Amino acid sequence: MARRRRPPRPGALTELPPLKIVSQIAALQALYYAVALPLMLFTALVAGTHFSIDLIFGWSAVRGDTTQGWLLGFIWILDGGFFMALAVTFLIGRSKLVPDFALSMHALHLVITTLYTGEIPRHTAWWLSMGGASAVSIALATWGCRYRELRPMSFGGRASSSNTGGGGEGQVGAGDGIPGAEGDEEAGFSRGRGRGRGRDGAGEFEMVKMNGAAERD
Repeated sequence: MARRRRPPRPGALTELPPLKIVSQIAALQALYYAVALPLMLFTALVAGTHFSIDLIFGWSAVRGDTTQGWLLGFIWILDGGFFMALAVTFLIGRSKLVPDFALSMHALHLVITTLYTGEIPRHTAWWLSMGGASAVSIALATWGCRYRELRPMSFGGRASSSNTGGGGEGQVGAGDGIPGAEGDEEAGFSRGRGRGRGRDGAGEFEMVKMNGAAERD
């Protein structure tokens, strides 16, 4: 007798295969630098300084003793925090996975920066800007994913057709004077007094007044 296979648990690797995870991380990292490039270029042009690729892959320009260093730190928070939160919300879309992807993105940036410069970043302003960007991206992306997850889902049904189709078998006549007794829109189930059909469509029933209702009348 063949053994019955257990269904995969929620969150198993069948739900998130490794290849899909790697592709999503690569897409986020590419967007991370794709957004940083025009932002850094615009900042250099406005400040009247020379643009260099070191502004993206380096860490020495982000410092707390110059105005340009503060501006670059803000650019990293804007890029890694706000824009990447939008990317995570639309590419990942699951709130419980937001911290993993957001922290992985910034950890990869640390590795790339270290390999590019040949040393671990030493400026405190750089670490603060990366930490601020991570916190902002996690907070905004978690809120965005939860907002998408909690949005009401609409399903097609007979509600619209029953509204436009006029009276049916299970509707109560206007002479009964019962407000809201137009009938159940799902399966012709009638409320109030009179006759109607059951939800399964089989047989008829007759609704009678309750004793308390009869006494009040």
